[in-house]
Amino acid sequence: MSSQIDHLLNEDRRFAPSEDFAAAAVGTADLYHQAATDREGFWADRARELLHWQTPFTKVLDWSNPPFATWFEDGELNVAYNCLDRHVEAGNGDRVALLWEGEPGDERRVTYAELTDEVKRLANVLTELGIGRGDRVAVYLPMIPEAVAAMLAVARVGAVHSVVFGGFSADSLRARIDDAGAKLVITADGGYRKGRVSALKPAVDLALADRNGSGVQETVEHVLVVRRGENDVDWTPGRDLWWHEVVPAASAEHVAEAFPAENPLFILYTSGTTGKPKGILHTSGGYLTQAAFTNRVVHDIHPESDVYWCTADVGWITGHTYVTYGPLANGATQVMYEGTPDTPHPGRWWELVEKYGVTILYTAPTAIRSFMKIGRQVAQQFDLSSLRLLGSVGEPINPEAWMWYRSVIGGDRAPIIDTWWQTETGAMMISALPGVTETKPGSAQVPLPGITVDVVDDAGQEVGNGNGGLLVITEPWPAMLRGIWGDPDRFVETYWDKFAEQGFYFAGDGARLDDDGDVWLLGRVDDVMNVSGHRLSTAEIESALVGNEAVAEAAVVGASDETTGQAVVAFVIIKESYLKAHSPEGLAQTLRAWVGEQIGPIARPRDVYIVGELPKTRSGKIMRRLLRDVAEGREVGDTTTLADTAVMSVISAQVK
Repeated sequence: MSSQIDHLLNEDRRFAPSEDFAAAAVGTADLYHQAATDREGFWADRARELLHWQTPFTKVLDWSNPPFATWFEDGELNVAYNCLDRHVEAGNGDRVALLWEGEPGDERRVTYAELTDEVKRLANVLTELGIGRGDRVAVYLPMIPEAVAAMLAVARVGAVHSVVFGGFSADSLRARIDDAGAKLVITADGGYRKGRVSALKPAVDLALADRNGSGVQETVEHVLVVRRGENDVDWTPGRDLWWHEVVPAASAEHVAEAFPAENPLFILYTSGTTGKPKGILHTSGGYLTQAAFTNRVVHDIHPESDVYWCTADVGWITGHTYVTYGPLANGATQVMYEGTPDTPHPGRWWELVEKYGVTILYTAPTAIRSFMKIGRQVAQQFDLSSLRLLGSVGEPINPEAWMWYRSVIGGDRAPIIDTWWQTETGAMMISALPGVTETKPGSAQVPLPGITVDVVDDAGQEVGNGNGGLLVITEPWPAMLRGIWGDPDRFVETYWDKFAEQGFYFAGDGARLDDDGDVWLLGRVDDVMNVSGHRLSTAEIESALVGNEAVAEAAVVGASDETTGQAVVAFVIIKESYLKAHSPEGLAQTLRAWVGEQIGPIARPRDVYIVGELPKTRSGKIMRRLLRDVAEGREVGDTTTLADTAVMSVISAQVK
């Protein structure tokens, strides 16, 4: 089947950076020239400029055994030292690292000196528990400062962390602990979520017990527990330890040992098509180089003056790279919030922007669209004038959500960076540089300096400007995954087999190049529909729907159809402001016609269902697979990774 994806939606709005923003921007156009002249030399310069190397590297990239790469392999550094100690030694110990806010409203201001002290003490505790270089530690915590401290302390002693999102079940946790062979679990009694304490320690106890006849978990020796929720927990003497008892009592003296640049830093599990989670492995020197560089130039970080806020949980790659490692390597001050965007009220995020004077906000399109649903009047109750840069991450952002974000949140003045990258890439790959790029609503724009991507057909041939196809990365990059934990064959098969001859990395995303050569993401190739021989992108039809004044959010799937092969089926959420003024009667037919007008008759949905919610994972991605089940009248599949497992039964009832 052809990989050409039909392009049906046009966008011609353009926004150049202001002269003032461009003049003060960290990232300049010269970076592209430097990288194009000598790509490996460019990354070597970034590594030396941004990081402290205890043993300087002499070798940049080894690509002699593709797809297995090494970067800076003969250099040695300590990741935690780069994120903490060196800032204190430079006289910035009093700078706030974390402006932490709990969901109930409690708060902590953690300076670089305080965070360094905590990490050193925890590193000594880890050593006493027998955790050293190469050992794996599972981290299962809410969004509290201890989560960042845990990651950095594990890195400090050369061990490998595997952070598991605090909303995952005991079974999901057990699968990840088993696969990594973790020796220690760091958790909390519980954390606040949606106005109540969500228990965590009980899930750890279940995960370590006999699960479904698999036997008692055998590799974990200790469980270190932070007291946060004050909920009652069971206790296993000899195995379980309270953080507040052992960490403050430990020595604050700890010398950060240097480890090779290719020392494993973390394993992060992402869902696999086989049902078995994939443990994506990242190492130290190359990952930290690209994390620090992209955070600095794309988020335009000025550490002395900015208050940065990435809203991601540390359980996801965005929380690893742009909460823990990038900002702290750059010595930035950042907001960290424990709770959900709508608790205790729908303006909670904007309240925090106003309270802390946030200057840079990096969040997901699904959050932006949920605020669109509520209406602009909520955000407009707060002073958002401190915001000078807005960012988007996680999935393609449709143009109308982009414009709403720019207008309502950014006051029509803050540039927007729409970033494309993945758990596997480790750091941003495609984005505007906010002081350089003329941005286009909905476009991820261009590969960052030092990154090379292309859009190709099934044979690996360039499709050229104006065409759609498969997004590939054509050269190795510093933060690239080094493999799937314990399964090198699966690593090769999943990401490299399709274009083995060309040596391209391909992870399943469709994209198109516009006439200027800028990149537009079209969603997962799995989500492309074949309607009467036309390959249509779900992302473009969803954008058309959200462009209607009534629609806050939309998800589109292809359902089997006897006549056309596949038919377009849309699930839409209506804005509250629209429903106050209009009846939803007949709206489904109106939206069908609207898509036909905006894109063309071929894209007109067969069915439009108006629903109250969409099925989303805890990281905000829409699970279209489940909507396809509903659209085709099948029993709904596995819902365990949904943020709200009840949402599918509600949608099924609404569709019937």
